[in-house]
Amino acid sequence: MAQIMLKNIEKRFKQEKVIEGLDLTIEDGSFTVLVGPSGCGKSTTLRMIAGLEQQSDGQIWIGDRCVNGIEPGKRNVAMVFQNYALYPMMTVKENIEFGLVNRKMPKAEREKVIREITEIVGLADYLHKKPQALSGGQRQRVALARAMVKSPAVFLMDEPLSNLDAKLRSQMRTELIQLHKRLGATFVFVTHDQVEAMSMGDRIVIMDKGRIQQADSPMQIYDDPDNLFTAQFIGTPPMNIVTRSKAVEAWDYQVDESVHHIGFRPEKAVMTMDKKAAVGKLHIPARIVTRETLGAEIIYQLESTVGTFYVKSFLKPLETAVEVNVSVSYTDLFYFGQDGQRVRALEPTEVQERLVIAGGGYA
Repeated sequence: MAQIMLKNIEKRFKQEKVIEGLDLTIEDGSFTVLVGPSGCGKSTTLRMIAGLEQQSDGQIWIGDRCVNGIEPGKRNVAMVFQNYALYPMMTVKENIEFGLVNRKMPKAEREKVIREITEIVGLADYLHKKPQALSGGQRQRVALARAMVKSPAVFLMDEPLSNLDAKLRSQMRTELIQLHKRLGATFVFVTHDQVEAMSMGDRIVIMDKGRIQQADSPMQIYDDPDNLFTAQFIGTPPMNIVTRSKAVEAWDYQVDESVHHIGFRPEKAVMTMDKKAAVGKLHIPARIVTRETLGAEIIYQLESTVGTFYVKSFLKPLETAVEVNVSVSYTDLFYFGQDGQRVRALEPTEVQERLVIAGGGYA
C-alpha cells in the first residue's frame, strides 16, 4: 500500500497546457476515482502516476519516494487498461504469469500465486483458454489477475469497464469494490461515468480542463458542491439551474446581485395540482413535457417561465401536458456567483425558513 502525492503538476503537449497546477493527495488504501468529461486530463494524470507520461513540471510521490524519472516497471504500480491489453496467442495462465517469468520467479512459486489469484477473480476453470474464447468480463478479470500477481502498492485503472454491457458493468463494479476491500491496496480508477464514480469511490476527484473542481466523498460532493460545474456534472438528472435575472422576473424572488445562478436538485422539488402557494417555499407554475418511468422513480421534464427543468418523483405518475405547481424549500436552494463558485454565505438557512413559516417574511 502507498499514498500518492501530486505536487504542482503541469503537463504540456507542445505549447498547449492540459494540466495546470494540480495538487492532489490520494490516501493510502483508498479507492479514489478521477472523473470528468472527455479531455479533462484524468487519463493523462493516471498515466503520469504510472510513468507512461512524463509531467512537464512538478513532483509525483508514491509512498516515501519521489518517482520523477523512475521508469514504470520500478514504481510498484500495476495498470489495467480499457482494452485489456492481453496477448492473443497466449492462454489465460500464460498471460497472467508473463510478468512473473520475466522476474524469474521459480515455477513452484508461480503456480501457487496463479492458483490463489485465479480463485479470487473466478478464472480457475479458464486457465487454458485463449482471450478470444472469453467474454468481455472474463477478459477484464484476466487483466486484473495479471496486475494482482505483481502485488503492487497501487492499482491504476483507466476506464476498465467501458467496453462491457450495462449488466456486466454493474457486476464488475461490485467485484472491484470487494476486491479492493480484500487487497487493501490503493486503487485509482479513471472514468467519465458519474454512476461508476458515485458507486465505487470512497473519494471522488472531479476534473475539468486540467484542473480539480472538487475532491471529496461521493455524498459530500452531491449534497454540497463547490461550484456550478460539479453541481451539474454529478446527479441524474443534473441539478436544475435558473439564472438570477429569470428568477427575479418570473418569481419576484429577491436575492443579492452577487448571485448569478440559483440551483435545486430534481428530487427536492414537489409537484402538486394545488395552485395555492405554500408558505416558506419557492413556487414554479409549470407544464409536464415528458415523463420517464424508471420503476420506483419517475423523472419529469417540465417547461416554465424560467425554462426547462426536471423533477424526480416517487409518487403515482402524472400525465404529460398537465399544468402543475412545483414547490421547492428555500433551504434546498444553492447559490452560485458569476464565476460559477458557490455563494454559501447568502444561501437560505433553516432559521430563515422557520421565520417565513412563522410569518416573519423572507428577505
